[in-house]
Amino acid sequence: MDNLNLVSTFAEFKELKNIDKATMVGVLEDVFRHLLAKTYETDENFDIIINLDKGDLEIWRNRIIVEDGAVENPNAQISLSDARKLDATYEVGEEAAEEIKLSDFGRRAVLSLRQNLAARIMDLEKANLFNKYKEKVGEIITGEVYQVWKKEVLVLDDDGNELVLPKSEQIPTDFFRKGDTIRAIVYKVDMKNNTPAIILSRTAPEFLERLFELEVPEIFDGLITIKKIVRIPGERAKVAVESYDERIDPVGACVGVKGSRIYSIVKELKNENIDVVNYTNNIQLLIQRALNPAKISSIRLNDESKTAAVYLKPSEVSLAIGKGGLNIRLASMLTGYDIDVYREVEEEDVDLDEFSDEIDQWIIDQFKKIGCDTAKSVLELPVEDLVRRTDLEEETVREVVGILKSEFE
Repeated sequence: MDNLNLVSTFAEFKELKNIDKATMVGVLEDVFRHLLAKTYETDENFDIIINLDKGDLEIWRNRIIVEDGAVENPNAQISLSDARKLDATYEVGEEAAEEIKLSDFGRRAVLSLRQNLAARIMDLEKANLFNKYKEKVGEIITGEVYQVWKKEVLVLDDDGNELVLPKSEQIPTDFFRKGDTIRAIVYKVDMKNNTPAIILSRTAPEFLERLFELEVPEIFDGLITIKKIVRIPGERAKVAVESYDERIDPVGACVGVKGSRIYSIVKELKNENIDVVNYTNNIQLLIQRALNPAKISSIRLNDESKTAAVYLKPSEVSLAIGKGGLNIRLASMLTGYDIDVYREVEEEDVDLDEFSDEIDQWIIDQFKKIGCDTAKSVLELPVEDLVRRTDLEEETVREVVGILKSEFE
């Protein structure tokens, strides 16, 4: 125990991934100076020499040489006779340097030093890992699935750091096995119980945005800008894009020839349908594009309440609403307006509100919720469909149908 070989004594040094040499030397010196101050009441007259490459450490104690019997402070002074045991040429007034061996501290002190050093290194590793990933928030990373649990997936990065992909941040159709390669964005980084918690996401709009940047060079180069992304993960997404170069068609560039560019994105997102929309500051036009493929007849905006009444031909209503209402939901999210869809009232048709004397308003509202706001739009659907879609009693639906039919007889 005459010298301290850092590499062999502290094996964890070999495994350090996030600590540079200069920082490590600073930590080592700080830990040893703490031990010196505790043992000798001061560390001011000590030199600590650390060579990480060789794994060597030397500690030298410097004291002023005084006449024998004149030592007043043994921590700062040494008698001439004791100094000449170190070097016979020493004289009074000179500074004597004495190497301190590890054995001089005692076994218990060395054990305490090792524990303190290990704790400091661990804290430093955690802090550096936290800072490293804090700078990566919003970036795509690739990792390997290490463990799959019910509520989350444990992912390892290239350095073996543990990352977490919660169930809530997975696409509903995601399915992973141990050893799978996974792509996600760094969603957020928190400190929990002094340990970095690195959370990944595959459902955040930013993940889709980063995928577009990877697949579409014009976006990466800044020729095309993604203005807004809204998505219902695994189902459908709408992406509003804008080009500052009139020669570039932003939608065509994003989709690629025969969908070549968007195909890999759709595949990564488990066949999530992606609508790319040409952005415009004209809200009416943006709503029209957002509700594609439905053909809109007219739009009435209320800028104060941020609502839009969209009128379409009866055959276009289902296209505007989309499967499960996804199309209209995403269009509302993209434009920032609550969109209500109405069938165009033909001259011979009658608005349902005209029947408020005979039909309760709450029943009329039930029909409106499914896009039936005129008498003919209700009569066009079978009673069974109306019962299923409105959750009204069959008897109630038949009464309403009878009232409406009498209007046209």
